[in-house]
Amino acid sequence: MKHLIFLIPVWLFISCSTDIMNPVEIEGELKQWHKVTLLIQGPQTSEYAAENPFLEYRLNVTFSNGTDSYVVPGYFSADGQAAETSAREGNIWKVHFRPDSPGSWTYSLSFLKGRSIAVLDGDVPVEALAGDGREGSFEIEPSDKSGRDFRAKGRIINGGMGYFKLQGTGDIWVKNGADSPENFLAYTDFDQTYRFSLKTEVREGEANPEKEIHQYAAHVADWEEGDPSWQGGKGKGIIGAVNYLHDAGVNSVYMLTMNILGDGKDVWPYCDHNERYRFDCSKLDQWEIVLDHMERLGIMTHFVLQETENEVLLDNGYTDVQRRVYLRELAARFGHHLAVTWNLGEENGPHNWTPIGQTHQQKVDMANYLRDLIPYPANIVLHTHSDDEYQDRYLEPMLGSGTIDGPSMQIANPLRVHERILKWVQASEEAGERWVVSLDEIGPHWTGVMPDADDPDHDTVRQHCLWGSLMAGGAGVEWYFGYLYAHNDLGLEDFRSRERWWKQSTIATQFMQQFPLEEMSCRDELVDVPGAYCLAREGERYLVYLPKGAGPATLQMNGSSTWQVAWFNPRSGGELEQGNVKSIAGSGQQLLGVPPSDPVLDWVVVISSK
Repeated sequence: MKHLIFLIPVWLFISCSTDIMNPVEIEGELKQWHKVTLLIQGPQTSEYAAENPFLEYRLNVTFSNGTDSYVVPGYFSADGQAAETSAREGNIWKVHFRPDSPGSWTYSLSFLKGRSIAVLDGDVPVEALAGDGREGSFEIEPSDKSGRDFRAKGRIINGGMGYFKLQGTGDIWVKNGADSPENFLAYTDFDQTYRFSLKTEVREGEANPEKEIHQYAAHVADWEEGDPSWQGGKGKGIIGAVNYLHDAGVNSVYMLTMNILGDGKDVWPYCDHNERYRFDCSKLDQWEIVLDHMERLGIMTHFVLQETENEVLLDNGYTDVQRRVYLRELAARFGHHLAVTWNLGEENGPHNWTPIGQTHQQKVDMANYLRDLIPYPANIVLHTHSDDEYQDRYLEPMLGSGTIDGPSMQIANPLRVHERILKWVQASEEAGERWVVSLDEIGPHWTGVMPDADDPDHDTVRQHCLWGSLMAGGAGVEWYFGYLYAHNDLGLEDFRSRERWWKQSTIATQFMQQFPLEEMSCRDELVDVPGAYCLAREGERYLVYLPKGAGPATLQMNGSSTWQVAWFNPRSGGELEQGNVKSIAGSGQQLLGVPPSDPVLDWVVVISSK
């Protein structure tokens, strides 16, 4: 009896000490749209532990405000500060949450251990870990941010009518991005980042394994006091590059998260090039520092999850253990960000030069698994091959299915951009699910957008690619730099090599963003000039892009209004200007007149009802 009395208080003491030894700490600003991080003291383990912390443990936290509920995946974080320490072991586990409304939020932990529990569905034998079932709460205040910071305006989502929208404000957001370098994350200051290749010959378009990875030395001077860095000043080159892109008006950056066997062979999230189940905690924490900075500056993260050369590297293309743990780790660490595009893969699907690739069903399964992992609205897209045949073959089965939010278009011939963007805008609309169609890569593949030094005016790309895409109903653009010229796709070190081009792209995307684009459609047939584009809400507003050398044009007007006519310079921007025709009365075929200057160059005409 005495022995039994002794056991009861010991059991109670152990239970109580478990709470003390395994606390939940909350980090971050407790404000709407801000990153709120739960730090949980869990099992002591390491990246290389016999019981894989990325596979044999599963931490999920359910957050609720009484109306909405989100199940957010967590991850092993080594010592919790691995970006600074390069730690591979520890007992810290993290969960990142983004509250989308002010007020009271509760949380409840599910912390389990079991064989492959992180990727298994249904009931499996598990062990509940200390902290499982723990509950808590916190209060969220309104955001205090402003400007381009996404925390001021909310998450970027598919608005359902062909354009991205900001969830907090409802404003349309038009993408203006950098597609190059695709190996943006192959950066010298990230832990365990290098180029790995056993090939003795390097084909055109591949990175040379004997050359250094990115340093972005030209942008170190763009780093500013107060900006983030790590380990005594590392990271200034890539943070400075992000600063420059922000100042240039760029709001999206395309980046591969895994290019093993691909063109660059220098980006992977794993703790070793040959590993497929274990991840590099310090490297991924350093990625997060850069992504946090991008978010503060209003720059979307465009994750490209695989390349055409490695799309069957994981599970032979299926969504099995390797692919699931890969997607879960990325979703847990980065899925909280307010502006993310998840791209299923570059040039995805078999092709005549890569005959082995993911099947349609494998793409669907991958997209569905990813969408289930991410508790928030997720933008999931598919990067295409450059030719019509393969675009049609792989995109048509996706129409109206809800699998993807749109195609990430690669188009080899600049002269066909308008036509091909318009095809998928209209086809998706007819299928009952308007896609967000983006132009993310242009050809020819050896040039893309050339440096300003080689093509200072960028006339062809401006007319056919930039304005051709936007006037077809495209949701945005990203720019690829080919492999032939300086600061190319894999070797770019200085984004200023295209400074004149960033200005033109920013002029166009910011100009378009001021119009009710969801209510407008492409109506090129209303203009009588070959090569002209027209985006219209008939009876209210018309935008007409007139190409270089177009001459006087007429527009078929509908409605009996009196119309105001103004001109916009797509080369240099600025305010709307007056041409020789200031207003038009009535409907029918109407002459738009001539621009205020440079009549042989391209112009945009804005026709609005008074």
